[in-house]
Amino acid sequence: MAEITKDMTIGEILQANAGVAPVLMAAGMHCLGCPSAQGETLEEAALVHGLDVDELMRQISAL
Repeated sequence: MAEITKDMTIGEILQANAGVAPVLMAAGMHCLGCPSAQGETLEEAALVHGLDVDELMRQISAL
């Protein structure tokens, strides 16, 4: 699996590993295909959704 960082956009993350989608959906990021979601970083999306980006990274790393 390609290394995923919190500075990658949601679009880049999903291209690198589509298996991350269920983690993001479970965290409340339901609009993964939206144009704004494709252009925002994981860190920005976490901030918008009130999520801890480091916890998301732990979950993603566990895949």
